[in-house]
Amino acid sequence: METGIVEVEKVGEKSTVTRCFSKYPLKFIVPRKMGCSKTDAVWIYSLTYGGGIVSGDSISCKLTVGDGCTAALTTQASTKVYKSVGSKCSEQFLEVRIGSNALLAVIPDPVTCFSTARYSQKQVFRVASDSSLVIVDWITSGRHERGEKWDFGLYKSTNQIFLEEDQPLFLDAVLLEPGSITSIAERMQDYHVIAMIIFLGPKLKPILNEVQDDVKRMMSQSFSVPSSTSRHYMKVNSDLAPAKPTFIASCSPFGPKGIGGVVRIAAVTTESVYKFLQRHLASMEPLLGSSPYR
Repeated sequence: METGIVEVEKVGEKSTVTRCFSKYPLKFIVPRKMGCSKTDAVWIYSLTYGGGIVSGDSISCKLTVGDGCTAALTTQASTKVYKSVGSKCSEQFLEVRIGSNALLAVIPDPVTCFSTARYSQKQVFRVASDSSLVIVDWITSGRHERGEKWDFGLYKSTNQIFLEEDQPLFLDAVLLEPGSITSIAERMQDYHVIAMIIFLGPKLKPILNEVQDDVKRMMSQSFSVPSSTSRHYMKVNSDLAPAKPTFIASCSPFGPKGIGGVVRIAAVTTESVYKFLQRHLASMEPLLGSSPYR
């Protein structure tokens, strides 16, 4: 049974939450208005009692965004996943339907898994041909102040987008778990954050184009090939060799005629990812009434 259900429909030409149900350990908060009063958008905050997901918790949510509606699903803080007890895995499942000419922004703070935590999440989106969707899915390495660095037992995140009910459009899974030879921390090296941002649909195409251009510019500067003279100079003066980039990003199109795009990020600091999201999602303020990650 679902632990949460939210339905957004047009009421008097305005996007309105017509149904909102949740039970322990989940709770929804729906502010009356966010940002500009003229913007037709609803914001839904998802949170858990105790400020995190406890070992063995199983959360299942359904969200429906009706035709022509605009909604944002977010959190008040990072999603903390507490340590595993008896190797139990915490689970979270989100099933979403987005109507024609509708927009949904899934813009949570990052997941932070505590030491030994085991966590699996799955998000399934069913969209119309003219739906618009942005998904931010990201995780930090843990509680830095306690010296934790990728010290959890399992993290799995699955995102699936289906067009017109059952046509696969985007299928992706991220799995992090210790290997028999190397730990997660050894494989991640100095990077403390990984993120994925998915853009889909006509309302987000201009933003996707801007992000693609910016990522191309940033990475061409970070990975520019030095001339033969400079390579020789750096070899002689090894201390001057270029440092490993602190922020790495890639951008790839998907879907028919590139109707969607996915940005993948690995970064040394959480702050740098927040700044990237603030800068590139600020253009959504006219659509959502407030700028994400402000």
